[in-house]
Amino acid sequence: MSVAPATPATLIETERLYLRQLHDADAPFIHALLNSPAFLLHIGDRGARELEGARAYIRNGPQASYAQHGFGLWLVARRADDQAIGICGLLKRKTLADVDIGFAYLPEFCGQGYGFEAARATLTWAHGARGIERVLAIVSPANLPSIALLGKLGFEFEGAQVLEAGKDPVEVYAIALS
Repeated sequence: MSVAPATPATLIETERLYLRQLHDADAPFIHALLNSPAFLLHIGDRGARELEGARAYIRNGPQASYAQHGFGLWLVARRADDQAIGICGLLKRKTLADVDIGFAYLPEFCGQGYGFEAARATLTWAHGARGIERVLAIVSPANLPSIALLGKLGFEFEGAQVLEAGKDPVEVYAIALS
């Protein structure tokens, strides 16, 4: 699923990827991502059963965060062919003291180093462009690939925390940026 190519609105470029803000036109990709088995298992059901649900997710999540915080989850696409592969970016949750990094990829793009490349570039942007000195990550204890990626990035385990009443605890990791 190709997307609009890198433009001046592109926030981050790496050797193989670009990261840019999500737009309503990205709804087909977001619909596929939010309904992928790994997303549903490890992140949760966002209720985006149709394209309008994906558009609502983009408007009420990432786009609202861009307006409020100046950052959010960004579309990650390959530079070579403008193939949308996932999302990566920063979130500010009311339940956490610090900004956290979030990421998710379609299964066919996992295990190729894209997650590490996008997350490392996001952390560099967070420190350089926003002066953020500490970033958290929350992850389901069963999400071993994400836990491994966090370790490779230099995150350290801080403990378990319940973010919402009635929900299972998540693991919290942190990294100091310099």
